[in-house]
Amino acid sequence: MLIEQLLIGCFMIGLTVIIHAISLDRLVIFLEQIGPKIFKIFNRLWKMPMMVMAVLGVFLTHILQIWLWAFLFYYLAPDILQDIETALYFSTSSFTTVGFGDIYLNKEWRLLSAFEAANGFILFGWSTAFIFEIISKLYKDDPIQKTK
Repeated sequence: MLIEQLLIGCFMIGLTVIIHAISLDRLVIFLEQIGPKIFKIFNRLWKMPMMVMAVLGVFLTHILQIWLWAFLFYYLAPDILQDIETALYFSTSSFTTVGFGDIYLNKEWRLLSAFEAANGFILFGWSTAFIFEIISKLYKDDPIQKTK
């Protein structure tokens, strides 16, 4: 089972990384396209809705990835994760690296939860860097920086 867990884990990590890359790329394109319209509507306060959209876009990407892991666990361990809500709860606690420990997989599949935790850790770091970059671009030409 070790090899099977490694292969499934690598596949899932690859899939979520591809989803993350595509989602963030599309989010940048969306923000660039909608930026001028948001500026016209909100004028001086235009940066706030842009930041909110960036964070929500990233959050939705994480939700999708957590659901993919949840469906995998639900399929592989129906004896432990008896409904989708339990699978989603387990997946969320694993992906966020909280890992409460009130639900755990048997030895046959438990390594996959560690893969999901490592996956979430990396993707949250990537998301943090992405959001920081978006905010940096929004404030790049801000007058507050020119007062130095």
